Amino acid sequence: MKYEDNPKSIKYYVKQFFIREEKRFKGKKIVDFPAGNGVTSNIIRSIGAEPLPFDLFPEYFNVDGLVCTRANINEGIPLDDESADAIVSQEGIEHFENQLAALQEFNRIIKKGGSLIVTTPNNSNMVGRLSYFLSESELFNKTMPQNELDDILMSNQEISKEIYYGHIFLIGINKLRLLAKLSGFRIKNVEKTKPKTTAIILLILFYPFILFSNWISYRRNLKRNKSFPMNIKKEVYSELFRLATNPRFLINSHIFIEFEKEFNVDEVKDNLYSQHEEFGTT
Repeated sequence: MKYEDNPKSIKYYVKQFFIREEKRFKGKKIVDFPAGNGVTSNIIRSIGAEPLPFDLFPEYFNVDGLVCTRANINEGIPLDDESADAIVSQEGIEHFENQLAALQEFNRIIKKGGSLIVTTPNNSNMVGRLSYFLSESELFNKTMPQNELDDILMSNQEISKEIYYGHIFLIGINKLRLLAKLSGFRIKNVEKTKPKTTAIILLILFYPFILFSNWISYRRNLKRNKSFPMNIKKEVYSELFRLATNPRFLINSHIFIEFEKEFNVDEVKDNLYSQHEEFGTT
């Protein structure tokens, strides 16, 4: 069975997403980075969109009629500003050592109102939380904590001067939301992926505590930071509360989220609030 037709694979859910959204993306330019072996680029092409595949190791790309260009996220993707309608970054961000810079680079090449579609192993689900509690590993009883033996996927300097890291930079939903926000994106859609049986069991046991703890934090923080307008606090903190208590994030194997570009990177600072008194104001 092909990966994109196997419900155990994240590619299956990416395929279902693009089939469902075919009308919206048809004729659009969609960057596929990292493109890997090209499965997602082929899916993009199948709905009538134009895939633009890039990868640090394009040698692995294998799709007839498409060419994958070498690109290093630390050096930037070789495209003009606001030249793409969307980007798919599937199972990539957990490998990026500078995730904020990567998201800012994605912002540069996406048109305003365009989509950034991100999938990544779900470090926010109940299994991920328990694994960190027990051993600071990705999967308790199965993997060791991140280390220099298991988490260096490629370091052949003849191919690239960069090291291709494993899941060293796993990220949860709230940190991903914040980095996206600081890069000019807002959450548009949250997609489902395969649920983990162990996570479902843990959710049944612990969900009342998760709900109660996050509610207490939400209420307390509304009373703090009195320099912030109440409507802004409610908007931000309620979104964080919803993400922290959303069963989809607590049980699904992967985070699969679509962001929309609201601002260019240089406009983001105009929409931020500072907790500290600005220099030169006294």
